[in-house]
Amino acid sequence: MKLLKIILAILLCALQTLILHKPVQPPVDPPTVTTTTPQTEPTTEPTTEPSTEPTTEPPTEPPTDPFLDRFVLTWSDEFDDEALDRTKWNGHYFNFNGPAYQRRAGYWHVNMARVGDGVLRIPSVYYESGFGGGPAGYYSLGMDSRNSFEQKFGYFEVRCILPKGEGLWSSFWLMCQGVANVDGSGRDGTEIDIYESPYYYTANKNRVLVGGLNYDGYGADNRNSHVGIHPVDDPYDTFHTYSMEWNENEYIFYIDRQIKGRSTFGGVSQVPQWVILSVEHAFGGTWAGDIRNNIINGVEMTDFVVDYVRVYQYK
Repeated sequence: MKLLKIILAILLCALQTLILHKPVQPPVDPPTVTTTTPQTEPTTEPTTEPSTEPTTEPPTEPPTDPFLDRFVLTWSDEFDDEALDRTKWNGHYFNFNGPAYQRRAGYWHVNMARVGDGVLRIPSVYYESGFGGGPAGYYSLGMDSRNSFEQKFGYFEVRCILPKGEGLWSSFWLMCQGVANVDGSGRDGTEIDIYESPYYYTANKNRVLVGGLNYDGYGADNRNSHVGIHPVDDPYDTFHTYSMEWNENEYIFYIDRQIKGRSTFGGVSQVPQWVILSVEHAFGGTWAGDIRNNIINGVEMTDFVVDYVRVYQYK
């Protein structure tokens, strides 16, 4: 047994010596291993700047109207206030601060202008006890820009719904003092009726007169003409535009910006003129009929509704 312990001790010593004297191999770089780390949700806000790109397409400006590319806006009334802008309008040949003014078979008064909801309304109303200092009768309004704006040449446009009823008509027209001159020429001033609507009482009521022209006063020397009478689709319930382009050589008349006619009658006015909106009344005749027939026939007269008046000049 003692001998066995001696032998085991000798073997253990030899083994330790062998381990201590084993040559050391130089280290080698471990092979490169590429791994993919799975993405996880960040636990904090990202450190990069957030994207400034919109999540939806940005709104775009409405396309420009090629028709108006030749012009620049010089004057307008959009009727966006709650009352008539008296810095732009006054009574047509009467003072807004005065009493009712008799015009043909009716009366005009400033309080017949009703502005609201983005439009101007001019009604036709019978007042049995009178209105605005006037007697019993039919009331409406005529108003112009005479004291605030006038222009020579350019493009003049109204967007409106025509008033319904016999014996009444609306108009969009231009005027100046020179119309009264009797000299055989309209170059010093011509009444220019861009449109008039006297045909409700006829069988073919959906029509307007376009391009009525008058010069040399309103007496025996008066000279007048008109470009034409044209149909309009549902003019008493639907907005349409009625307009005129005026240059030194001719007048060009439009409905919904479609040319309806041209004229050089009178030589073409060469002077500034002011803008007029009006509703007038008649007691009989072939022009517009008789406003009193609306009661007899059960016709409800409707308002003249104006969305805007705009005037442009050539660029």
